[in-house]
Amino acid sequence: MKSIFIIGAGMGGLAAGVYGQMNGYQTTIFEMHTVPGGQCASWKRKGYTFDACIHHLMGCKDGSKINGLWRELGAMPREMVSQKESVAVADSNGNIFYDYNDLDELRNHMLAIAPEDREEIEKYVKGIRSFTGKDLMGNMVIDGKRGMIKLLPAMIRNMKYMNLTLDSYAKKFKNPLLRRAVALLEYSVPEIPAGIHFAKHAAGTSGDILWPVGASLTFAESIAEKYKKLGGNLNLGKKVTKILTEKDKAIGIRLEDGSEHFADIIISNADGRKTIYDMLEGRYKNAEIESWAKLDGDETNWGTMVYLGVNRDLSREPSALIMLLEQPVTLTGRSIDSLEMQIYGFDPTMAPEGKGVIKVEMVTPYAYWDCNTEEEYRIKKKQTADQAIAILEGYFTGITEQVEVVDVVTIKTWERFMGGTRGFANEPTKPFSLGTLMGASQNTLPGLDNFYMTGVWVSATGAVFSNALTGKTAIKKICKHEGRKFEVK
Repeated sequence: MKSIFIIGAGMGGLAAGVYGQMNGYQTTIFEMHTVPGGQCASWKRKGYTFDACIHHLMGCKDGSKINGLWRELGAMPREMVSQKESVAVADSNGNIFYDYNDLDELRNHMLAIAPEDREEIEKYVKGIRSFTGKDLMGNMVIDGKRGMIKLLPAMIRNMKYMNLTLDSYAKKFKNPLLRRAVALLEYSVPEIPAGIHFAKHAAGTSGDILWPVGASLTFAESIAEKYKKLGGNLNLGKKVTKILTEKDKAIGIRLEDGSEHFADIIISNADGRKTIYDMLEGRYKNAEIESWAKLDGDETNWGTMVYLGVNRDLSREPSALIMLLEQPVTLTGRSIDSLEMQIYGFDPTMAPEGKGVIKVEMVTPYAYWDCNTEEEYRIKKKQTADQAIAILEGYFTGITEQVEVVDVVTIKTWERFMGGTRGFANEPTKPFSLGTLMGASQNTLPGLDNFYMTGVWVSATGAVFSNALTGKTAIKKICKHEGRKFEVK
């Protein structure tokens, strides 16, 4: 029986372990943290659960292709809860737009807000409706070219929206609230194509996007349990510092304690830059890899997260909220005119009865948190939390006195616990995403045999399911290379 070592128990690493065990390999995962899941993380503070990962989990509908992936991995079926809207956007005058998943409710709500935009509202709802029932991400990512063919009619009908950013599309609306809100509907990233928003919204409408009760860690732990039941070895608190090679073949790993361990095949689910430049000392790369591994700018999406455990019932609040600010404010060294947050009132397991959790998310320059001393870092974290709470008073009147627990996660936190480079969302500037979307992910390095990569550095999409899929893809390639039939058991 051949052996496989997997570096990192994130989604890609856990999936590689599960499929490796299914196909007759003896796999061992080495994870630097004390819990599995990698960036699919959540933790408890004084009875509150703070979640760092899942916004909208795809693959929750029975029969969808992504749901099939989750079932293979042991993550489904499980208790889930629905959210009425993908996000809500509130202005400083008390007006609020809910991007409801139910399209009839969405249409009526938008018309009530902006009857002057009737024509564009009808087009907006029609665009979303054209993708419903199409299993877009499952067909495109999991089925590759065959799936793309199935999607062609819907893609052709909405091609103009695929070439139009949300920021540009929002300008079609006359209503001032909709003009600002529509540009921010996908995680406050106005550069995202409007057609992508239509497609993701359709998944929510179809019931394929839900929330796993208990948050990200319980979701990851269910896959880890499946892995262990299949006979896999999960070693937590074991940091890999070097990938051992001999005659341009990966042969083992060295741990932080100096011990060396050997296997037939090595898979890295770790940060791509750390894998290529630290663990492999930059010996296996080319100009293309150097170009996409280059750090692109200083800012990272979700580079700062402020978690609040509050003595306040949030069950009637939207699942996610963007506050439009009347005047720009400076937060984590950036001028902002809106603030986005997740509100977990829809899952009663996230907080003690009658209380709730809010997570405020920000784009952040790395330099802001690259402090000279721990004291400076601590002071900045408190200032950031205080500023965020002050802004929230504009919507949640009285919340300042209701805050019971505060936790601030920064880019530096992700580096410390996950070993990444400048936070978990700082992806390659020239990723392997095209190959992934067409079902042909490039997950090897030039000149190095018996080595594969998984995770966000292969999928380059950040979606939980696409990172898991890279683990399945790696084992498929290993089986093909060795003349084995790939199996799911």
